Amino acid sequence: FLLSLSYVTLFLLILSLCLSLSLSLSLCLSLSLCLSLSVSQAGCVDMPLWVVLLMVCICCVVCDVELQPLLNYSSVSLPRLHLPYFLHNNRPLAKACREDPLCPFKVRLESCWGYERNCSPQHRFSYPVCTSVDPGWASSVQAAQEIFWKQADFGYVRERLSEMKTLCKPLNSGESFLKCTSHMRFCRATNLYLDLREPRRGQERYKEDFLQKGEIGGRCRLNSAALEAEGQHKSPLQSWFAELQTFTELDFHPIDDNHCDLIIERPTIFMKLDAGVNMYHHFCDFANLYISQHLNNSFSRDVNIVMWDTSLFGYGDLFSETWRAFSHYDIIHLKTYDSKRVCFRDVFFSLLPRMRYGLFYNTPLISNCQSEGMFRAFSQHVLHRLNIEQEGPKDGRIRVTLLARSTEYRRILNQQEIINALKTVALFEVKLVDYKYNRDMPFLEQIRVTHNSDIFIGMHGAGLTHLLFLPDWAVIFELYNCQDESCYRDLARLRGVHYLTWQKPDKVFPQDKGHHPTLGEHPKFTNYAFDLEEFMRLVMLAADHVMHHRDWRSKQTRDEL
Repeated sequence: FLLSLSYVTLFLLILSLCLSLSLSLSLCLSLSLCLSLSVSQAGCVDMPLWVVLLMVCICCVVCDVELQPLLNYSSVSLPRLHLPYFLHNNRPLAKACREDPLCPFKVRLESCWGYERNCSPQHRFSYPVCTSVDPGWASSVQAAQEIFWKQADFGYVRERLSEMKTLCKPLNSGESFLKCTSHMRFCRATNLYLDLREPRRGQERYKEDFLQKGEIGGRCRLNSAALEAEGQHKSPLQSWFAELQTFTELDFHPIDDNHCDLIIERPTIFMKLDAGVNMYHHFCDFANLYISQHLNNSFSRDVNIVMWDTSLFGYGDLFSETWRAFSHYDIIHLKTYDSKRVCFRDVFFSLLPRMRYGLFYNTPLISNCQSEGMFRAFSQHVLHRLNIEQEGPKDGRIRVTLLARSTEYRRILNQQEIINALKTVALFEVKLVDYKYNRDMPFLEQIRVTHNSDIFIGMHGAGLTHLLFLPDWAVIFELYNCQDESCYRDLARLRGVHYLTWQKPDKVFPQDKGHHPTLGEHPKFTNYAFDLEEFMRLVMLAADHVMHHRDWRSKQTRDEL
């Protein structure tokens, strides 16, 4: 009885100790049983303390090695925060997690992005915050939140999914299909036939009559009237209608009947790209690719990305490293397939960068709302895939980055005085950077610097698109918006970071009235000096926001512990 009592006492003692160390319950039970049985089998509970401690260490190692999850969840290559949402939309993996006693996401399998049919509001990835109501948009805060969620958050994905319709229906299993959202802004197809034996290439990147009847299609029943009705947004960067308007119902199976010179088995993504030399415009491409992955419920990098371009030109891309977040392979130009009949097993045509009411170029947004939703997820996704790590926040310091411009216009005339003023504040760790054309700093290093900035300051310009990769607690300070008030303010609202801009017109000093080559006087075509006292006042407001942000404070506390 005494032996039995001692054994039970020992078991409970080890179990409570293990749980106090925040180890998993399953690991604690295994460890406790392992040690207790070892002692029991030795036939003695009056063992020296050092022997017991040694056995604890051995059992910890053995149990920790043996007790591993059945699936390697990190192989999915998604941010850990996103994995429960990924599992929710992939039922076989979710089932495996439920049945795996060591799956770390078991209690979060109800988590959902928000666009899923079975997604409860309390389990959404996020929901917008609205500080007030614009009566021109909504009658209540709740209505405003819902509008913003559908405009610029995962509700946007749900809206597009609800539009999806079949334009070409397979008659038998394994045949082709074509499905598209309204206005053919996003499409999916299987067993797609593309005949490029007579390419009509020229100067136009997006030639609207590039393909003729019979040169693109599939073995399926085509609803011609439904397809023709989707042409209202026909435009190079707004719709795929021009490329798919000649989609043909084929009387042969393109792959099975040997009508293909080349068969592409790997899933393929077609994209029409905006300007690759401008970060603002090019990241409309990347953001819409990420949203398209949600529409397709697939985040694999084992995909081909084909740049749909009907010209003979190449494509200048200053941000090409970003493609690594989406594919393991180099981008393919459409002309690579010239002179061949190419068949694709599985493709989608990505959302486009300048769609009407699309994201994020010229997106009309309801006022006074912002989100930590879809664009925050996009940021996390890209940072994770590009291996950009957060190195802060730094103890007792706020990292301030000033973006210089080496262009002809919108330069800061008293830039050195501003830097000197910032350096007088012991709290600030100041960095001056110039991201121009990746000349002195590779793009991935630029992203690393941006992601490790607590306050990011710059003049109006495409470089402010870096705000997408600021940490959640950061402030983007658009030093002067040059009377383009909504562009980066709205992008900051999409991303969910705090936005600040110049407030007193009498404290900013333009070099002249500006001289656009055709429009005449224009505030974007001159340079500016700034009142130092007013500048520092605004920077201190930004610093106050950073220091009071819950994420900045929680990370500070965690680092101290």
